[in-house]
Amino acid sequence: MSSDTSFLLGIEDLTVSFDGFKAVDSLNLYVESNELRVIIGPNGAGKTTVLDMICGKTQPTEGSVKFLNRELVGMSEHAIVRAGVGRKFQTPSIYENLTVLENLEVSFPKGRSVLGCIAFTRSSEVMKRIQKVAEEIFLADHLETEGAHLSHGQKQWLEIGMLLMQEPKLLMLDEPVAGMSPAERELTAQLLKRITPGRSIIIIEHDMEFVSASPTRSPCSTSGKSLPKAPWMRSGITQRSSRFTSGTDAFHRSNFALC
Repeated sequence: MSSDTSFLLGIEDLTVSFDGFKAVDSLNLYVESNELRVIIGPNGAGKTTVLDMICGKTQPTEGSVKFLNRELVGMSEHAIVRAGVGRKFQTPSIYENLTVLENLEVSFPKGRSVLGCIAFTRSSEVMKRIQKVAEEIFLADHLETEGAHLSHGQKQWLEIGMLLMQEPKLLMLDEPVAGMSPAERELTAQLLKRITPGRSIIIIEHDMEFVSASPTRSPCSTSGKSLPKAPWMRSGITQRSSRFTSGTDAFHRSNFALC
């Protein structure tokens, strides 16, 4: 398997086959601490499958996924979450009958166990954490608003906040700006920049305007093998980018320098 790595996330020779079709083929990907990465490409290219293998939802056919030098392959999904990996799916999953404050409160990690639930109180520590996260996700003025009354974009931010309450070291977001207004997309780019220090973030996204506005290093995918380096020009940004292209048997990766 893989050797020890100094990266926060080290993926080596990762492969998964479905009925003979290689959705991901011999992928190598490394993510450093405090790094924002975007995986871009069309539907069906294997992008979400990579996240599925990182979080334990799908087990790879071959290869290694190391998080903080701990092998994740073979671990259960909940054990991976407790190890410090958080994932947000494309569709917002919040408690619509609870307020923003209550959604954040139930995500506080001390309430995970049965005894933790019984002994849990809304302490000053909990409220301080809720207030901090609410400010990061632009919902500090909506703490008493029920989830059902939030806009689509605000629901996406709230779910990100629910993950932040658990203080993950790696945060994975699947198309976080899908369905958002232009103003919400711009605020989401600001949010991601704000929350990256102290953790690494992997994003799957189709919106190239949003990607180009984000200070990222981005992997690209087709479903599996390396592509040669290529320039992608945009003033003021340096970015390593990977692109997913449909129609082949490999997750392709390339390095883009945005100047």
